[in-house]
Amino acid sequence: MPSATLSAPVTPEILIEGPQRKRFTRDEVERMLDAGVFEGQRCELIDGDLIDKMGQKPPHSFPIRLLAEWLAGLFGMKRVQIQLPIEAAPEDRDRSWPEPDLAVLAEFKDEYRRRDPQGKELLLVVEVSDTTRAFDLGRKAVLYARSGVPEYWVLDVNRRMLVVHRKPDGEQYRLVQMVSEEEMVSMEGRADTVKVGDLLPARD
Repeated sequence: MPSATLSAPVTPEILIEGPQRKRFTRDEVERMLDAGVFEGQRCELIDGDLIDKMGQKPPHSFPIRLLAEWLAGLFGMKRVQIQLPIEAAPEDRDRSWPEPDLAVLAEFKDEYRRRDPQGKELLLVVEVSDTTRAFDLGRKAVLYARSGVPEYWVLDVNRRMLVVHRKPDGEQYRLVQMVSEEEMVSMEGRADTVKVGDLLPARD
């Protein structure tokens, strides 16, 4: 009888990873809000992750004040949302419920008492970026483009510039412009301008 060659058993490779991350749905977040789980806290749902929106320092909060004042002067405070939710695109809605730092409504509607405005019902969304630049220029830009937000600004506090996104095509913005702090900027189709540096904190 021919001898048999026994091979050593093959042990599957074990991949060591971190603990599995809990990804939330909007329905879950809404139920937790109703139950008071987030009382005294502010969170934003992006791609199933809950992003902490609390503890903003002056380099982040001060430009929001300046932007809100300028936009309210153009459109009236009723049309300016400050850190309030908007609707994501239908394909993103289950896992994302964004709360941009500022948003300008195309018009104020009484039905916003019952629902959040959609991207196509906005003129502008603004995020003030100090520690979240990559996130705001990456995933947030895709999310807002997919939602149909016509114009998206990222005020980059650390690099002291404004990144203007325009012409969404359903997946991304086809026009992205960087505006330095010495330059003037306006919303698309409007003559009103503001100097980018006037929206930033004073230099140290």
